[in-house]
This record gives sequence, C-alpha cells and structure tokens, in this order.
Amino acid sequence: MVRAMAADRKPWLLRTPKRWTHFRSVPMNRLWVLMAAVFLLFSVIGFYVDLTSRGTLPYAVVLLIAAVSGLNAALWIIVLARLPVIALVGLAVLQFFTGTFDRWASDRLAQAFHVLEVPSEKGIAFASTGIMVVVIVSYVFFIAYIRREGRESFRLRNELELAHGMQKTLVPPIALKTRRFEMYGVSRPSEKVGGDLVDALALSNGDAIAYLGDIAGHGLSAGILMGMLKTATRTALLDAAVTESGSTLPQLFERLNRVLPAVKEPHMYATFTAFRLNADGSVFYAMAASPPILHWQGERRALDRLEEEQYPLGLLPVSGFTGDTLQTAPGDLLVVATDGILEVCDRHGREFGVDSLEEAIAGHVARPLPELAEAILAQAGAFGKQIDDQTLLLIRCLH
Repeated sequence: MVRAMAADRKPWLLRTPKRWTHFRSVPMNRLWVLMAAVFLLFSVIGFYVDLTSRGTLPYAVVLLIAAVSGLNAALWIIVLARLPVIALVGLAVLQFFTGTFDRWASDRLAQAFHVLEVPSEKGIAFASTGIMVVVIVSYVFFIAYIRREGRESFRLRNELELAHGMQKTLVPPIALKTRRFEMYGVSRPSEKVGGDLVDALALSNGDAIAYLGDIAGHGLSAGILMGMLKTATRTALLDAAVTESGSTLPQLFERLNRVLPAVKEPHMYATFTAFRLNADGSVFYAMAASPPILHWQGERRALDRLEEEQYPLGLLPVSGFTGDTLQTAPGDLLVVATDGILEVCDRHGREFGVDSLEEAIAGHVARPLPELAEAILAQAGAFGKQIDDQTLLLIRCLH
C-alpha cells in the first residue's frame, strides 16, 4: 500500500504502464522468446515492402528493412514491460524517423557495396519465401512462449487454489456464543487470498476474545502475513484466562508489535481491533489504527462511534498501547468493519463510508447476526465494486 501510494505520486511520464504488469513479471530469460517471435513477425514488413516494389529491391536492403521493423516491434515489448511512460513517448517519436533511416541506410549500402536491383521474378520469389519462413519460425517461437507461460500459469493457479483453501481454513466464518455475548464474523477477500482476519475464541473461565485485523495490501503476501498474525495472536492468548482483564489486550498489542517486524516486508503493517468479553458482562476493547467501532445502544436506538488514535501494529518500534472499558447493556450491538467495506466507491467516486454503514446497521439491527452481516455486505456491493478485502465482526450483548 505504501509503495503503491508512492508510485501514484510520481509524475505521469515517470510511471510504468499498469496494463502490462504480466510482462513486467516475466524474467528476461523467458521474455526473450516472445521478443524473438515479435521480431520475426514484424520483420515481414521488409519483405512486404519488397513485394510492393515488384521484388526489385536488393536483398541487403530488404533484410535491413526487415531487421529494423523487427527491432522496432521488439523495442515496444521492452518499453511496455520495463520502462516508464516517457520511454513510450520517445519510442513513438523514433518511429517517425524509421522510414528516413531506412532510405538513408539503403542509399549508403548501394553506394558502399555497389548493390544492384534484383530481377523482379527472383525478388518476388525471395520476398515470398522470406515471408513464409519468418511467419513459420515466429509461430514456433509464439507456441514455445505460450507453452512455457501456460505451464507457469497452471502452476501458479494451482498454488493460488491451494492458498485459497488455506485462506478459507484460516479465516472461516466465525460464530461463537457465550452466556452474555453472541459473536459473528465473516471475511470476503478481493482476490483468491486476502489479508483480513476475523476470529473469536472462548476462554476456560467463560470469557471470550474476538478480534479483527487488516494487513495493509492484499493478495498472497498479505495472506501469508495474515496467517502469521493469527498464529501469533492465538499463541499470545493461551494464558488469557488467567490474565487480568484490563491488561490482556494492551499486552497482546505489545507482543504483536514486537513480533510482526521480523516476519514482514518493511512497508507492511496491520490494523487491529480486539474485544475481551467477560462472563460478568463487562467489555474491554483496544484499537490500533483501525476504523471506528460502531456501538448500537438498544435502549436509545442510536449509534455511537468509538475511535482511538494508536499506531498500527508492526510499523514502528513503539510501546504503550492502551485499552478501555466499554459500557454495554442487553440488546446492544458492536460492529467493526475493515476499510474494504468503508472505501467502496460508486461511479461518482463517493465512498460508502461510516455513515452508510450506520444506515445499514440501523435498518437491519433486529435480524440475526449472519443475516445482518449479509445485509451490510449486500448494501456495500450495491453501492460499488469490491476492490479490497471486506471483513465484518458483529457482537451482540444478550443479558
């Protein structure tokens, strides 16, 4: 996310075209096969020019035009795959001089080597044979590239399917109920693998802990870090039943903030919201750079927003994370959503936002938690296209 933001701040001419990301990911030891195929295919132009001249161009001139045409086409592949937009502009300008260069080089060849015109019949036969040969050879190179990339794509697809299965195992829909609270959570990744996490666990003393995390970014790298985050969280909470309720979550945040930097890329971090839901009905919560907690108060039939300014986890070597107590009553509802829901945009660029989320909650608050979650996600989906992982954690206070 940080790198993407930095890239967006670059001047337009210095940005790399986004539509050619596949070619940027292909190593040069595989990309050269495609470049050779493109070179051969566009070298046909040289033979075509000879045919339009009725086969009278000298062989050296025909081969020169073919080579220049093929190199131009191969250069487009390199520029589109590796270089910024300004290089595209430069290459486009270069095309205007290609014809002039061809004529100049042809004249120089004729003068230096006394190259003569070729008899028409021989020239046509040469050009026709050349077209047939380069088309066949370019076809062979294209097939070789497609087969190699096809195998690689098949392998990656299998790995993504495996990762998707692991994602569903690591972040299944959660449904947990204690004597005082009912919890439900669901996560919908924007890709095969996502970086959002929602989880809940019952403690041996009758308390429960529910939490929601969001790794900056999405895709496989975020999914891997998400799995590590869940493992670290569950491990840190092994002794939570005997930990003083008010210190459980701050201690958890301190541990995670120390552990994450060793297993992540420098630009990655996690936002995190966690609750300790005690058997006596008391609620403790802590937040780390996450969207607000929405608290529906049943008696008032109104929503409050709980926000707290703390650093995200794993980004900076800071300490002093804090938590707080939340006063709840039977019939209250707590809702936390990741920014993948809040930042959905309509066609005019307007965000779904917290206000729309509050409207969705107020309109369906009486429904069972799974139905409420589906209603919120459906309303966000109707508002705009999903571009990031979308995760919800709902907690209802019972009695």
